[in-house]
Amino acid sequence: FSSLSGNDNSEALPESIPSAPGTLPHFMEEPDDAYIIKSNPIVLRCKAMPAMQIFFKCNGEWVHQNEHVSEESMDETTGLKVREVFINVTRQQVEDFHGPEDYWCQCVAWSHLGTSKSRKASVRIAYLRKNFEQDPQGKEVPIEGMIVLHCRPPEGVPAAEVEWLKNEEPIDSNLDENIDTRADHNLIIRQARLSDSGNYTCMAANIVAKRRSMSATVVVYVNGGWSSWTEWSNCNARCGRGWQKRSRTCTNPAPLNGGAFCEGMSVQKITCTSLCPVDGNWEVWSEWSVCSPECEHLRVRECIAPPPRNGGKFCEGLSQESENCTEGLCIQDKKPLHEIKSPNIETASDIALYSGLGAAVIAVAVLVVGVTLYRRSQSEYGVDVIDSSALTGGFQTFNFKTVRQGNSLLLNSSMQPDLTVSRTYSGPICLQDPMDKELMTESSLFNPLPDIKVKVQSSFMVSLGVTERAEYHGKAHSGTFPHGTNRAFSTIQARNKATYIQNLPSISTRSELKTTAIFGHLGGRLVVPNTGVSLLIPHGAIPEESSWEIYLAVTQKESSLQPEGTDVLLGPEVTCGPSDLSVSTPFALTIPHCAEVNSEHWNIHLKKKTQQEKWEEVMSVEEETTSCYCLLDPYACHILLNSFGTYALIGEPISDCAIRQLKVAVFGCLSCNSLDYNLRVYCMDNTPCAFQEVVSDERLQGGQLLEEPKLLHFKGNTFSLQISVLDIPPFLWRIKPFTACQEVPFSRVWCSSQKPLHCAFALERYTPATTQLSCKVCVRQVKGHEQILQIQTSILENERETITFFAHDDSSFPAQMGPKAFKIPYSIRQRICATFDTPNAKGKDWQMLAQKNSINRNLSYFATQSSPSAVILDLWEARHQCDGDLDSLACALEEIGRTHSKISDVTETEIEEPDFNYSRQNGL
Repeated sequence: FSSLSGNDNSEALPESIPSAPGTLPHFMEEPDDAYIIKSNPIVLRCKAMPAMQIFFKCNGEWVHQNEHVSEESMDETTGLKVREVFINVTRQQVEDFHGPEDYWCQCVAWSHLGTSKSRKASVRIAYLRKNFEQDPQGKEVPIEGMIVLHCRPPEGVPAAEVEWLKNEEPIDSNLDENIDTRADHNLIIRQARLSDSGNYTCMAANIVAKRRSMSATVVVYVNGGWSSWTEWSNCNARCGRGWQKRSRTCTNPAPLNGGAFCEGMSVQKITCTSLCPVDGNWEVWSEWSVCSPECEHLRVRECIAPPPRNGGKFCEGLSQESENCTEGLCIQDKKPLHEIKSPNIETASDIALYSGLGAAVIAVAVLVVGVTLYRRSQSEYGVDVIDSSALTGGFQTFNFKTVRQGNSLLLNSSMQPDLTVSRTYSGPICLQDPMDKELMTESSLFNPLPDIKVKVQSSFMVSLGVTERAEYHGKAHSGTFPHGTNRAFSTIQARNKATYIQNLPSISTRSELKTTAIFGHLGGRLVVPNTGVSLLIPHGAIPEESSWEIYLAVTQKESSLQPEGTDVLLGPEVTCGPSDLSVSTPFALTIPHCAEVNSEHWNIHLKKKTQQEKWEEVMSVEEETTSCYCLLDPYACHILLNSFGTYALIGEPISDCAIRQLKVAVFGCLSCNSLDYNLRVYCMDNTPCAFQEVVSDERLQGGQLLEEPKLLHFKGNTFSLQISVLDIPPFLWRIKPFTACQEVPFSRVWCSSQKPLHCAFALERYTPATTQLSCKVCVRQVKGHEQILQIQTSILENERETITFFAHDDSSFPAQMGPKAFKIPYSIRQRICATFDTPNAKGKDWQMLAQKNSINRNLSYFATQSSPSAVILDLWEARHQCDGDLDSLACALEEIGRTHSKISDVTETEIEEPDFNYSRQNGL
């Protein structure tokens, strides 16, 4: 068999092959495809009849005969010789083979008539990768919707078989016609049911190993549906105009597993008119009837004036009367009565009758005279005239003029006094808001009598024996605040006589955050702490030897500016004033915004409130105008203006890619039940003032910030926002099933009008010994950005790590006057302006200064100013109020290249002035 031991690929027969009569070999067993598992060799076998010899050929080469194991037997039926051959194939042999196809082997059998070849059997190394090519993803689907979970198993040889598990139990699609697992390893649920909610896992297995995919949570939710309307209720007014109502409930079906609540009204009301009941009344009595034989006559009346209608009462009393009609002359025992009575008796009766009538007349006359005198005395000194002590300030009870038809407790200070009617209130006065008690006493109640000095003494103080009384002067303070804000500020001004007044974040019941200061010719800076709102008054904007009281306020209540359609209020409503003052050079107003600046996605407008409380557009940010200038930075808009007033930024999205930046913050606190812990997730505009409002509210509720807030990019693509709590420790905490995920419609997030959006989650400890909470809060927009906040905190306040609310706390310096308010020393500023305001052959150098400071648009605005360089530097001051990066300004000046040595001297020597060092050291 020399030919079998070489590398000859021919199919020549061995040299010694016995020749015997018979047929061609017939294979009773052929080699099968095989897989090598790990390092275990496989055995290939071949069996043929009749066969003199059988040898294996692998990859076109004969296998050495020493590697064959042969067995020979005789078929009892035919008497033919049967031969069976085995060979081993190792992992090393397969790995060393580098052919164009898989490693293969076949056997060749000989008889004296010729040879027969078996099928080729491939030999491959079996394996299964660890990672799935595609893991199934969790889904939230409505009931009866289709669920498709995709699974692409890891690469393997042989190919892995896929099996699906639901909550660790195998899914048998043969038992449920609603489930199909045959389509390319995917799991398809044709119509989702509530029972289909759960955790799904894809299992892949072959002869080597098994692999598990990541679990995918499927939540089948039910959107709420309205029940039928109830019947209309009875009219609530028994008489006249009223209303009827009907209601429905969101129970058909009720929302489940985070499904949307029903849209629309749950109660409807309509007006109705009920017929007023009319009580019956008697008509006048009829004439007396003819005297009857019984010596009586009758008279009658009917209940017809008017008759009772619409459920009114019937007349009370008798409908007929009878009385003796003979005055004692009726026949008795067939004799007239006068025959029975004596004349003396008749005479005595007449005298008594007339005497009684005279006495009655005299008594009535005396009574009438007495009543008349009493009424005259009461009309002169009665309750219908105001106590005259009110004009001297000596009264102790309130005398308020009221409208005859109105509510006596609704006071209107603008109404003229009515000297014909008054009411005296000597009891305590109830105000709706205790915070406004002083304001209402000062402004609303006594404006009609502005010069009266009023003393107020409560009944509670009298009961304690306290005789001192708080005095309030009704005369209004003359101030510079706009109409509508002077009352609140005048009360604060009475308490604090400092140069400036600030409202700290803890004061959240005010409708505005205000800062005020008195500025002169040197200018200064005004900041509303922790809001990002500031006002820069340049040097020289206020005339010399003048001092102005200037204020800056941020409206905390809902803005009166209501955007239309998909327009968005991008920042707070800011008021600066007084509105009747004008400055000689533009001042810089900084308003934070929440838009991701991109002119292809946003069209941003500046609007101003008019004296008629209407909003008008001042300019578009991209517009070329000489009336004002807007510069958009990533998080704030710097506006150069010449007139004070109320301003706001409106964003008009012009594509679905417009991004509104939201700040996501998580607060937590223990509830009244010691085992419960509340998580509150806020999504607010990415502006400091919006965050401050949330912080103020949480301080009142005892909430603590649990993690550094993160930024979420919310696109205007109409997709909703999902907030969920994940990875809650299962044996320490629990959350109500199917409440761990809440979904907020797009419109509620996009058109929130500055009100922070928040979702609350209630967690419960299994035992009071649990003091640590670890979980994740996931906030994501469907088909959009996602943020995950890792919560790791102690629920005990003394063990909790404190997280800083504001990165730049500017509450210590709300107002700065004079040179200390500016980053650029005044001497350097003068040299820069003198250098760059002067034209030369190369053009206006202030244009190069603007370009180096990233001011490339609407340069015509600066060209109209008396000193363009000064206005550019004012804009630089407004943009760098936090960092004061003078190094970058010096580099920009050097890059311009004009009078290089002069600028170098300025930046190297003048920057060492004491004022500048003081500013840098103090972080100004």
